[in-house]
Formats: sequence, C-alpha cells, structure tokens
Amino acid sequence: MPMPVSRPVRRVPGDALVHLRRARDHIDRHFAEELDLDELAAIALMSKFHFLRSFAAVYGITPLAYLGERRVERAQDLLRTSNLTVTEVCHAVGYTSLGSFSSRFREIVGETPSAFQRRYAVRGAPRIPGCWVFMAGLVERRADSGNGADGIRSNAGEAPR
Repeated sequence: MPMPVSRPVRRVPGDALVHLRRARDHIDRHFAEELDLDELAAIALMSKFHFLRSFAAVYGITPLAYLGERRVERAQDLLRTSNLTVTEVCHAVGYTSLGSFSSRFREIVGETPSAFQRRYAVRGAPRIPGCWVFMAGLVERRADSGNGADGIRSNAGEAPR
C-alpha cells in the first residue's frame, strides 16, 4: 500500500503566536461586533494577508470561520437558556441577516436554530426572560449596519471569501 503524500506543515514563528492569540482573544471578546480584518491584523502586528495565512496555519481555521463558530456557540447558549426569538438571537450575536445566521448555524450544529431551540424547550428548563437578558447587558441590541452578514469587513466593505 503506497504511503499517502502529506503536505508540508507551515510553521509560524513562536513570537507570532503571542500576537495571533491577542487577535483571537479580541475576536472572543468582541464577537457580536463588526470586526475588520485590517483591525485584527493590526492587533496581531501583521499585514492582513500574513495574518490570514498565519491564523489559519495555527488554528486550522480562518478568522472569519472562527468568528462564525464563536457566534454560533454563543447563539446556542442563548437559544437554550432564554426566551429570545431566533431573530433576536441572530442580531444579539452579531449577524445582520437571519438567512446567513440560520445557514451558518445549521452548517455547524447540524440543525436549524428553531429546531435547536424547540429541542431544549421540550426539556422544560426554566428560561431567562428576554427583557432581562437585554436589561442585564448579557447581549446588546444592534442596529443593522448594512456591512454584510458575516461580520468581518475588508477595506472595500465586502466580506472576504
């Protein structure tokens, strides 16, 4: 049986890891905000394209995909524990498009946000009233910014693909 050909592993210098972690931590803290790829690269003290390649090499995922996973993770928490609507959760975690949110949620979780919420509602666990979630500042209401549904802007105002 022939040995599979493996691709060479791209290594990132050790000092760059600290900067990449700083950018990843920024995404973790500000996942519900619109993030700019140039801003994340500046936090990592790298050019935009070097940051994108290095982030993917270290974490195995692009910054945009990481942001999407972080948002869906937070959406799962809100759908399980609060009585917010799917649309309110969509906006609370930083999406501006319900369709984009639902597609990404289903891609990651394997079911729609509504089905996920119904599955946990059946269990009968007490749910946090949505008004309290907003008043306590656990999530913020967002106005539609109109800069794309994914949350990371490029210089041209379009989402990177």
